[in-house]
Amino acid sequence: MAATTLTCIAPFFIVKNVPAALQFYRDSLGFEVTFQGPSEDDIFFGIVERDGAMIMMKDIGVEPIPNYTRDIKQGHAPWDAYVHTPDPDALAAEFSSRGVQFFTPLMDNADNLRGFEVQDVDGYVLYFGRPNK
Repeated sequence: MAATTLTCIAPFFIVKNVPAALQFYRDSLGFEVTFQGPSEDDIFFGIVERDGAMIMMKDIGVEPIPNYTRDIKQGHAPWDAYVHTPDPDALAAEFSSRGVQFFTPLMDNADNLRGFEVQDVDGYVLYFGRPNK
C-alpha cells in the first residue's frame, strides 16, 4: 500500500479571547484568518493559516497553560509549536518590520537549530526555524 502524503499538522491552543488571538496572528505574524465563529457575535473558535502552517484556537473558559510554564520536573519544554521555515533570517526581518517582540532572538542554538521564538498574546511560545546546515 502506498503511503499517503500528510500536508499539515495544527496545534490547538486554548486561548482567553479568540478575536484578540486571531488579530495577533493576522497582524503581527502574517497569518490569514480562515475561520472565526461559530457566528459573528459569538466567536469562541478560530483558525489561522500561513502557507503549510495552521493553528486552531478556542476559548473554553479556562486559563491557557503554555508549555514553558509547566513544572514537569523532567527537563525543559520550551515551545508550544515548532514552525519550520527554510529562511528564519528573512522571517525574523519580516516580523521585526511589524514590530514583533521576540521571546528569544534569532540565533543558532545548542540543538543545532537556527531560528527565534515568539510569544503570542496567551503566552504560547512558537519557535520559527530550521536545522543548521
